[in-house]
Amino acid sequence: MLAAILNVEHWVQVAGYPLLFLIVMGESSGVPVPGETALITASILASRGKLQIELVIVLAAAAAIVGDNIGYVIGRKGGRWLLERPGRFYRQRRQVLETGEPFFERHGPKAVFFGRFVLGLRVWASWLAGATRMDWRSFVLWNALGGICWATVIGVLSYSLGHAAGDAVKTFGLYGLAAALLAIGTGLLAHRRHRRAQERRRSDRATAEAAAPHPGEE
Repeated sequence: MLAAILNVEHWVQVAGYPLLFLIVMGESSGVPVPGETALITASILASRGKLQIELVIVLAAAAAIVGDNIGYVIGRKGGRWLLERPGRFYRQRRQVLETGEPFFERHGPKAVFFGRFVLGLRVWASWLAGATRMDWRSFVLWNALGGICWATVIGVLSYSLGHAAGDAVKTFGLYGLAAALLAIGTGLLAHRRHRRAQERRRSDRATAEAAAPHPGEE
């Protein structure tokens, strides 16, 4: 893992922006390459003055959007054919469509947007969206929003952490850094849920008090 990360850093530093674009686009279109690692690495290099963070974010966002649209087309043309063709595991492949189509019909925008931040979905969400024939206009909108937010959040965070992020990656590996970011996100989510639960309890108490009979009422 450490060797792979350092190798990505070496090649991004040597090839710069074009390689960053190609790696992020490749991962987004379904190729198992380290797109997010490349973005983190490029952002850290930008914090050292070797790249410009503005260009890093813009190129990563553009590459993510282009790659996801390539994956969507592949999924719509070839992915569906693979799932529907007769042969081994036909029933299981059909189940993917039978489950995926209503899921993307109801939750497609959320899956496309938030999938950009999840490793497995980041690689395959566009294929699944295409294979289940999610509306392309909706896909383009939420894919663009997800790509821009992903590149901005990961890019700015990695740039701000700078050397600290680089040391974390080298010491604990990418999964260690991801675990730290996940812990932060989980804490924020737990805080939001706690606040919503408190608001819900206050609302329930207010409703109960309003419905309760007052003294003197029959």
